[in-house]
Amino acid sequence: MDTLIKRIQQCKVCKDHLPLGPRPVVQLSSRSRIVIIGQAPGRRVHETGIPWNDASGKKLRTWLGVDDATFYNPEIFSIMPVGFCYPGKAVSGDMPPRPECAPLWHPQILQHFKVMPLLLLIGQYAQRYYLRKNIKPGLTATVRSYAEYLPRYFPLPHPSPRNQYWLKINPWFMEETIPELQRQIRRAMNKTTEQHE
Repeated sequence: MDTLIKRIQQCKVCKDHLPLGPRPVVQLSSRSRIVIIGQAPGRRVHETGIPWNDASGKKLRTWLGVDDATFYNPEIFSIMPVGFCYPGKAVSGDMPPRPECAPLWHPQILQHFKVMPLLLLIGQYAQRYYLRKNIKPGLTATVRSYAEYLPRYFPLPHPSPRNQYWLKINPWFMEETIPELQRQIRRAMNKTTEQHE
């Protein structure tokens, strides 16, 4: 995995399309039992090189029920977005993730895991890429049907502050989905502890 990480960090496949240039942001370990697959780094993450180092990341850690130290421990959580580099600003929010990353790197990364991890699919881009024909018509229906995708996948909305209205009109998410998400996370973390003993 270390050799693969170095290759990813040197990737320049789509450099001509990146307004701030390439800076792949990933966190990987072959021992991880949980993989977070989001959209792409935002500008702040691009600048710091730290994944989910923003308001969305704080919300995500709350949803997962973990602190910063746990979240940033690659032995527990690997992080590989659909697009590894900041894609630039759009009229509303950021541009979509570049299409080159996931097909190029995700299969190589996944084959390095010692045990197939739980994949958290955050947002429509990750869900479309991984669920393909099994995706529901719309993110809300997909997230609400999370049990159909377990134990391999757990679809989630993006924890962006922009999604406050979605959370408000879908109270079942915090009442039903988040407790189950946290159970799945604890289960995976317990397996990680057993693996290291």
